[in-house]
Amino acid sequence: MSSHASHTVAVVQHSPIWLDRAATLERAVDLVREAARNGARLIAFPEAFVAGYPIWVWKLRTSDNDIAMELYARLLSQAVDLSSDDLRPLRDAARSHEVTIVCGVNECDRSLSGTTLYNTVVLIGPDGRLLNRHRKLMPTNTERIVWAMGDASGLAVTETAGGKVGSLICWENYMPLARFALYAQGVEIHVAPTWDQGDRWVSSMRHIASEGRCWVLGSGSAMTNDDIPDGTPGRDRIIAGDDGWINNGDSVIVNPEGEIVAGPLRQEAGILYAECDPAVVARSRYWLDVAGHYGRPDIFRLQINREARLPIEVLAASPTIATSDSLHDDGNADGAIATKQDIPLSTG
Repeated sequence: MSSHASHTVAVVQHSPIWLDRAATLERAVDLVREAARNGARLIAFPEAFVAGYPIWVWKLRTSDNDIAMELYARLLSQAVDLSSDDLRPLRDAARSHEVTIVCGVNECDRSLSGTTLYNTVVLIGPDGRLLNRHRKLMPTNTERIVWAMGDASGLAVTETAGGKVGSLICWENYMPLARFALYAQGVEIHVAPTWDQGDRWVSSMRHIASEGRCWVLGSGSAMTNDDIPDGTPGRDRIIAGDDGWINNGDSVIVNPEGEIVAGPLRQEAGILYAECDPAVVARSRYWLDVAGHYGRPDIFRLQINREARLPIEVLAASPTIATSDSLHDDGNADGAIATKQDIPLSTG
């Protein structure tokens, strides 16, 4: 039985200030303030909220490389570098209002190549600390033009003031083993920031809640043509055919019985609220615990590689100076022993 008290959760369905990190963070801070004022203790934002989803990957033609490259460069310049504390305004807001925040960001680790983007979701605690960073394992289809694949170093469930929180991004939620990884770690509140929408997505949120017997917060993205600034390269193609709404949103909150308790919120900006009691999770798992009494570990077993997939590791040699007399036939200096030094993964 969870020891966490019942509390209010909030799902934010607002557009970012597209391709503007500072302005988007300012909007996020205002929305955190509003949600906290209404009693929320956990606040979830959409996929890639900072500083916007790369809409063009579904809109442009393959011949539009010049436009796509310009948009990528703009998104890269507005990406979040956790080691540079680019999320400081959001961390300060979490600390100020004593709330837990889950937020999707475009992340770039500038201590490495500095030009590769990841679709990332961060978990910030009520003391402002970064509790977890999860990079989307498999960007969907043409998203791979913009985002690299993540690893499992952040595929984790984290103990928070409001319960055990885990997160999968958009169609990661269709990966059965990724879901099971969170179930097996005892997730109580499953947060699903997404660009997806529609009845099929809402049904998936209900299925995950029923399957995992956990609370599910589906945080959708609501955007209109007006959210794409004038002068954006390829703007006429990005908004073409959408009749005003680029994404309808469809945020939803579902209880561990698979019942919708808030939403879906469709074609409007707003914040969904619901009372979330983690203790309901344990009661619901009386019937079904797919990673416990309803599992068969003697037949099925999931193995997760949590190793951070770094592009480089440094081999540091001893200060011995090689001379012609000290070289072996294999070309190594006698006494110069190479030792591996892994570059630490920056978590902000």
